[in-house]
Amino acid sequence: MKQYVRKVKIIGTGSYLPEKVYTNEYLESIVDTNAEWIEKKLGIKERRIAASEQATSDLGAAAALRAVEDSGLEIKQIDLIIVATATPDRLAPSTATIIQDKIKAYNAVAFDISAVCSGFLFGMSVASQFIASGVYDNVLVIGADTFSRITDWSRRDCVFFGDGAGAAVLSHSNGDEGFMAFRLYSDGRGKWNYTVPAGGSEMPATIETVKSGLHFFRMNGREVYETGTKVLPEAIFQVLKDTNISIEQIDYMIPHQPSIAILEKTAEIIGLPFEKVLTNMERYANTSGGTIPILLDETNKAGKLKKDTIVLFAAVGSGWTYGASIIKW
Repeated sequence: MKQYVRKVKIIGTGSYLPEKVYTNEYLESIVDTNAEWIEKKLGIKERRIAASEQATSDLGAAAALRAVEDSGLEIKQIDLIIVATATPDRLAPSTATIIQDKIKAYNAVAFDISAVCSGFLFGMSVASQFIASGVYDNVLVIGADTFSRITDWSRRDCVFFGDGAGAAVLSHSNGDEGFMAFRLYSDGRGKWNYTVPAGGSEMPATIETVKSGLHFFRMNGREVYETGTKVLPEAIFQVLKDTNISIEQIDYMIPHQPSIAILEKTAEIIGLPFEKVLTNMERYANTSGGTIPILLDETNKAGKLKKDTIVLFAAVGSGWTYGASIIKW
């Protein structure tokens, strides 16, 4: 195989959010929580909830079609589909192949990756390697999750998550625009701080696991905050060093949406004015793999991403998984 490296850029974005809305006030009426506290501490006012007939693939397929349309490509020109999700339709087959069938992208290879809230960032990195090496030309990366399906709505931690999907089409660049660097990290010692105990080979589904609520997520909120505010700055500082970019040169930061407190603390540590940190968690909460691509699409469609705009991506997720990337638009 010919060995060469091409620049990689984003040529199209898309997103999809379900219609149903759960407000903080609604959750206050069904569980022991406080709407004002949720907004103040987490930065969340409401979240979207998938309809009963909607699976993760439905959200992902809708976002994917919008991204491909925005790219100006035809579906048959997509070579590879990568889906980042922690809530797949099924254990088998992959959600990527299900989406491939729904959008009729039969020329594409398709597979899932699992890095939870860092999934889309990891997916863009994988896609970039395939394009840079010349294996594929056009890669569709989708981040989609339906966390409402693994949420116990009788617990106070039900306030954190929502459902949604975003997508981007990556292709090769002939100019100086495109990704400048990625830095990805994992640390399996943090695996118990956010987990879904049952449903896999370790603890297969039984009547007892269902009755015990072991198919719902379990999260240590304090550890998520402590880890996020430690590792996000570390990853960001490293990718800035890799690219020889100063924090002053960053036009926008498009981060995963864990909580407003984590993002505010991260911005303080790295010295980035918070008005450059883009958020949408007030409307959608944390959509896990969908957070970055949904926010990216909104930013793109708002016309904020002009030529030569420098964008910083950053995310931290269960695992732990975390990382950062810089792109020149």
